[in-house]
Amino acid sequence: MFKGLGTGGELFSGMMTQYCDGPGVASGATSCSASSAHVGYPTGGALSGVWYDNSAAEPGTANGHQLGVEALNAAAHFGNTSAAANRYAQYVILSPTGLDPDGYKTGGFCAWHDYNGDTTLSGGAVSSPYGDFAFTNMPYVMDQGSSCGQNFVNSGSAGTLDGYTIVEGHEYSETITDQNPAGGWTATSGQENADECAWVSPGSQGGAGNVAMGNGSYPEQGSWSNDTNRCDLTHPIIGGGGPGPVSLSNPGNQSSTVNTAASLQLNASGGTSPYSWSASGLPTGLSINASSGLISGTPSATGSFSVTATVRDSSSPVGSASTSFTWAVTPTGGGCSGQKLANPGFESGSASWSATAGVIGQNGPSEPAHSGTWNAWLDGYGSSHTDTLSQSVSIPAGCRATLSFWLHIDTAETGSTAYDKLTVKAGSTTVATFSNVNAASGYVQKSYDVSALAGQTVSVGFTGVEDGSLQTSFVIDDAAVTLG
Repeated sequence: MFKGLGTGGELFSGMMTQYCDGPGVASGATSCSASSAHVGYPTGGALSGVWYDNSAAEPGTANGHQLGVEALNAAAHFGNTSAAANRYAQYVILSPTGLDPDGYKTGGFCAWHDYNGDTTLSGGAVSSPYGDFAFTNMPYVMDQGSSCGQNFVNSGSAGTLDGYTIVEGHEYSETITDQNPAGGWTATSGQENADECAWVSPGSQGGAGNVAMGNGSYPEQGSWSNDTNRCDLTHPIIGGGGPGPVSLSNPGNQSSTVNTAASLQLNASGGTSPYSWSASGLPTGLSINASSGLISGTPSATGSFSVTATVRDSSSPVGSASTSFTWAVTPTGGGCSGQKLANPGFESGSASWSATAGVIGQNGPSEPAHSGTWNAWLDGYGSSHTDTLSQSVSIPAGCRATLSFWLHIDTAETGSTAYDKLTVKAGSTTVATFSNVNAASGYVQKSYDVSALAGQTVSVGFTGVEDGSLQTSFVIDDAAVTLG
């Protein structure tokens, strides 16, 4: 829940934006003046960090002072060491199961929030060198079952944590409107905004319910809404700041195996939830859930599919965002593994290769092989000449493929002008060019992604062209088209 607040266009946090603070708000005011600053919406997320303090075990029944000291330690840990840094921060102390912080199990409450300077804290106020700070005593309320909200919204195991998010949502919203000292926005009865709407049954006006956030849905309770004069679970954002336009995260390119179940959860943020989803170009057998953005199913055909996913929000006018990615469906049985060129090191002579006479041979010691004794030597004549070398190769649909080879270039040319050139092609695509300028001692391995040619039978070719004088030799060995 903490990570979800302020994301996915959730409007539970919008409830608090109708409240205001600052010097423009007089004591006893029942509305915000035009000049008052409203509570901001936690755009991008309210959670700033999580700290697991394992320096010592928590007392079995920590009092308010001890909990406040732990919050003070957290402020130091997160570097909030000034009053300004703590002005808009709150620290939630999450106690583990089995403990009874401040006697909540028999004290008639499920949690509470306060600030360090409250002299009524059990154990006394907490002195702070970092200015005043707000904190929450958040017990492991699942230990108390239904008395602290278990299954209040959802039945069965889905409702085990209902009370945890309802109770913390209650304290979160009250801390925002009643930070410190105690007694910010309260009703004439002394109740705070969430107290007014505590434990209102689901389905009732302002009753508890599941709130969609950017990382899932969480049970929350309503808060008092001044402008509607009732309990509400959500509220439009006031004073700007809001969640911004809807955006859709690109999940990156995907890969699945034919006839094997696959799934992908798309994620959106901003805009106004709930969202609706659609997608085009999905692999055969996959579909998208229009409500959740989950793509699932069993792909029934191999290939490379260009997918475009679109999310639409519930704002007026409707906002939308799209993203595109590739989904490769590969054959079963290792169809996307191994090396596809035949006779890749030329050790069987010209078998499987088409080449200009004299290109493939045992050329040592003048031009020794990278491995074995055979290689392909293009050009090296010192006169106008063209040599070619090629092999046809099939790249299975949906596979990723890499063309690689070892290359040695030596030349009698000088300077930085490219007189003699080697062109490397895969199908009609030129993947690389080299020249006399690239000459160097020894072999260097070159690798190129040719996955775009999946599903095709193409020619992998090398063409060396020399001008009228001064030789350049292009020597190739241990070529490969590797699937993966």
